[in-house]
Amino acid sequence: MTTTHARPETPAPVSDLGTHEVTNQVPLRPDGDLLDTDPALTEALDREGGDRAALERLAAVVGTAAHREHARAANTHKPELRTHDRTGHRIDEVGFHPSWHELMRVSVEHGLGAAPWAAAPGTGAHLTRAAGFYLTSQVEQGHLCPISMTYAAVPALRHAPELAAAYEPGLTARSYAPGLAVPAGKAGLLAGMSMTEKQGGSDVRSGTTVAAPQPDGSYRLTGHKWFTSAPMNDLFLTLAQAPGGLTCLVLPRVLPDGTRNAIRLQRLKDKLGNRSNASSEIEYTGAVGWRIGDEGRGVRTIIEMVSMTRLDCVLGAAGTQRAAVVEAAHHAAHRSAFGARLIEAPLMREVLAELAAETEAATVLAMRLAGAVDRGETALLRLALPVSKYLVCKRTSAVVAEALECLGGNGYVEESDLPRLYREAPLNSIWEGAGNVSALDALRAITREPDAVDALLTEIDLAAGRDPRLDATTAALRTELAAPQERRARRLAELAALALQGSLLVRHAPAAVAETFLATRLDAGGPLRTAGTRPGGSTVDAVLERATTAAGGF
Repeated sequence: MTTTHARPETPAPVSDLGTHEVTNQVPLRPDGDLLDTDPALTEALDREGGDRAALERLAAVVGTAAHREHARAANTHKPELRTHDRTGHRIDEVGFHPSWHELMRVSVEHGLGAAPWAAAPGTGAHLTRAAGFYLTSQVEQGHLCPISMTYAAVPALRHAPELAAAYEPGLTARSYAPGLAVPAGKAGLLAGMSMTEKQGGSDVRSGTTVAAPQPDGSYRLTGHKWFTSAPMNDLFLTLAQAPGGLTCLVLPRVLPDGTRNAIRLQRLKDKLGNRSNASSEIEYTGAVGWRIGDEGRGVRTIIEMVSMTRLDCVLGAAGTQRAAVVEAAHHAAHRSAFGARLIEAPLMREVLAELAAETEAATVLAMRLAGAVDRGETALLRLALPVSKYLVCKRTSAVVAEALECLGGNGYVEESDLPRLYREAPLNSIWEGAGNVSALDALRAITREPDAVDALLTEIDLAAGRDPRLDATTAALRTELAAPQERRARRLAELAALALQGSLLVRHAPAAVAETFLATRLDAGGPLRTAGTRPGGSTVDAVLERATTAAGGF
């Protein structure tokens, strides 16, 4: 007899208890126009004189979810160093994710590199480029390092007219041409900067790299550079000790005869942020270079490049602040807690309004500096640039941290993009001279270039008598300027930048924005150290309405 076994019954389906029902979550930010939703920027463009049409074309690209995904991918898939090929030959190359190349292509083709130097005077090319750099900084900053250095290289190269004639057409071109090739045969070039060494850091005069002159007018360089970002660029401005002292030279990656220059990539830096960008240690092992400027005047020659990259530090920091505030406002507009949307909570509104006002101050200041480049206001830039870099860049970490906290735990996970912004925030404060270096550079300008002091005070005094808090800050600044001391250099730099921001806002921003900034940054009692501690009263609504259009409104 055959025995059959009954098949077990299929378990009854488990009822949906609703544990995975998604409610009260913030929707993804849609594609958005980063330009038209930023009134502080658009008003500055109209005031300073920029190319609105060119920026609209850029904004249509960088404001998309697709571009944000390229930013995410380029930072997730970090650059890879390849010192040798499979047969053991040195190649000294860095591999990048395709998203890196897409980010670079967009920025180069929209003129964020050295293109403004080829434009006719009076066209607002530097301002337009600065606004584009600021917009792009809100999406991804790592790739903007080689973009910034390419922009900044041109004024330094012009100290050697023959070299400028050879390289400037490629640097100012709007063609992204990755890969190693003879510079003369490439559609577009990228430049880098290599100054610091491990024993000196910011003290570049202590560098030990040697540049030995050759009979043909070139130099042979031997030494180790501690930080060289974007090592796959086509040429580098570097400092080395020539017989006449510290000298600036330019080194191409590929020599005119098609051979690779003796620039060895030792390792890539494992950095806190800025992960999409390859920062490296390199060695010159008899590398060939050509002198820019006179021997012994290397710092004076390359300082023009440093000044332009400092402008980009301010722009990048302002863009980072703006991106963080927009994310926080978007979250607050859509998230509910304790029976109401976060944006309806009075304390949240105070925090966001203060962050928005400070971000607008950074934006207006950055655009004023860019306009000064177009107009050749060198005296103003000599002092305004280092003090602005000091304060705006240093405040960015605090602004991003507060914005992240507006999201609570959601802001601490990578999907929110706030962690990447937070890791990026300290960089611009460090790059091209950390806080003390910037403050001391401002001190040198004060003691050596009285025209710089006059230019700064003239700009600030355009708002004299308009607000007692601003007048008091300006008076305190004048006291510091009358007897500058090294130990008080940070105080001086902060006062100068705050007075300049306050003056610009009083003259150009809506009254609510200016009032919020003055109350939270220039009050007689001094600013308290966390956002939202000086309630803005009736100004809050107007500030938030202006600052959060990109977040979908409230």
